[in-house]
Amino acid sequence: METNTNIPQNENTQTSQKIKMECKNVDLFYDKFQALKNVNIEITENRIMSFIGPSGCGKSTLLRSLNRMNDLVEGCTITGEIHLDGQNIYSPQTDVNNLRKRVGMVFQKPNPFPMSVFDNVAYGPRTHGVHNRSELNNIVEKSLRNAAIWDELKDRLHKNALGLSGGQQQRLCIARALAVEPDVLLMDEATSALDPLSTSKIEDLVIELKKNYTICMVTHNMQQALRISDDTAFFLLGEIIEIGKTKELFTTPKDKRTENYITGRFG
Repeated sequence: METNTNIPQNENTQTSQKIKMECKNVDLFYDKFQALKNVNIEITENRIMSFIGPSGCGKSTLLRSLNRMNDLVEGCTITGEIHLDGQNIYSPQTDVNNLRKRVGMVFQKPNPFPMSVFDNVAYGPRTHGVHNRSELNNIVEKSLRNAAIWDELKDRLHKNALGLSGGQQQRLCIARALAVEPDVLLMDEATSALDPLSTSKIEDLVIELKKNYTICMVTHNMQQALRISDDTAFFLLGEIIEIGKTKELFTTPKDKRTENYITGRFG
């Protein structure tokens, strides 16, 4: 039997890719308003998926459904299935606290807790039962290193996190999310409130993080999606219009509505 020796061995090799999360026929309503319509999407492990589309099209709604944050919204109902490693996260057997440990979230506006840098990062592990000081020290250092901010903060661990710059606060929030060792990292417009230099640092960080995490991000910045994401889904009025590899979707979109959006004709 002949073997194919020409398969490229890199991060985009299709043969070894695993579907980390999957949405099947997802509809979501806020009371009578339908915010998501028959959404079907596969999110591949160790890749960056971006959601693009005009405001109010369902991007953040879907993102928040991936770790059941919409459970907190009164009048929200969801049908269909969302799977994490093949298990439906909306099953009655799902431990929502454990789900949010495995699927972390970084929000649009940096939201550090009004406590020290150390206590911000240690907060999640403590919540999940880690109280040994040596272990917490190791977790805090590892998380800050993984968020590429250890060198900036190692001498400020016991200072109030609210005294950090906006970019530092956002990388601290990423470190806080990483401290509980999630499988998936959700990022909801995570750089939109930041200056260009801080944005660039976080983009570099996200590219590095995909080695160990699956990342799903909402962005209004189409150049950002093109720079850092592997796959892109275009949303319009609660529906996914088109989904594919980012470069292909931006250069040869299959749907005229996608082309109109990425060329700036609307949105």
